Amino acid sequence: MELKQKSKDIKISILKMLNNAGNGHTGGSLSTADIFTALYFQIMNIDPKNPNDPSRDRLILSNGHVAPVMYASLAHSGYFPVDELMTLRKLNSRLQGHPHMNSAPGIENTAGPLGQGISVAVGHALAAKLDNKDYITYCSLGDGELNEGQVWEAFFSINKFKLNNLICFIDRNKVQLSGDSIDIMPLEPLADKLASFNLNVIEASGHDFDEIITAFESAKNSNKPTIIIFNTIMGKGVSFMEGSYKWHGIAPDDEQTKKAIEEIQNGE
Repeated sequence: MELKQKSKDIKISILKMLNNAGNGHTGGSLSTADIFTALYFQIMNIDPKNPNDPSRDRLILSNGHVAPVMYASLAHSGYFPVDELMTLRKLNSRLQGHPHMNSAPGIENTAGPLGQGISVAVGHALAAKLDNKDYITYCSLGDGELNEGQVWEAFFSINKFKLNNLICFIDRNKVQLSGDSIDIMPLEPLADKLASFNLNVIEASGHDFDEIITAFESAKNSNKPTIIIFNTIMGKGVSFMEGSYKWHGIAPDDEQTKKAIEEIQNGE
C-alpha cells in the first residue's frame, strides 16, 4: 500500500511539473513510475542524505526524455525539495528536459541522444568490477531506444565482461515518438534476441509491485548479467493517455491535468 501511494504521489508530481513547464514527456514518465517507485523506495541501496556515497547503487537514465519520473522520484525520496520540481525546464533550473550529470543530487549521467546511457552504465559496472566494489548499476531503457545500434553493441560488452552487477530494464510500452513500435521497427521476439547474447532475461509487469520487486531481486541474485523486460502501458493511470503515442512528448493542459490527477488519485 505504501508503494502504491508513493507511486501516485510521483505521478501527480509528474503531471503538475509538466503542466507548469508547458512541454515535456508525459507518457513514458507515467509508464515507468511504478518501476522507479520500487527502485527508489525499496530496491536500491541509496542514501539521499549522502548522495555521493561511493558504495551507493547507481541508476543510469538512458532514455533521458523520461527525466520527470526520475526528478519526481528523487524529490519524493528526499534528495531535494518537492517544490523544486516546478522549476522543470525553466531557465537556470537544475531540472532540465533531459538530466545533466551533477546538476542536482542523485543524477548520475547526462542524457539526451538515445542509446548512449547504456554505454555509461557498462562503464560504471566495469569500474566496480575493476575496483572490487559491490554496488549495483541499474540502467533504464525505452523500447523505442532499442532501435539504436549502440544499445546492442553495449549488450555485447555486457556479456563479454560478465557484468552481473549491471541490471538493465526496458520500459516495454510498445509505442514511441511517432507511432507504435511494431510499425516503426518491430522488436519481437525481443526476449529471444536478448537471450541470444547470453544474458539473463526476465519478463514482468511494470505495474505490479510484487512482480517488479521479484524481478529485481532475482536479477540481483543471478550470476549472469540481467535485462528485465517490463511490460507497461504508455500514460498508465490516465484513461485518455493510455496506449497513445501522441502522449510521448506533450504536456497536459490545465483541464487535462485536473482530470488526470483525479484519475490517479481515484485509481487502484
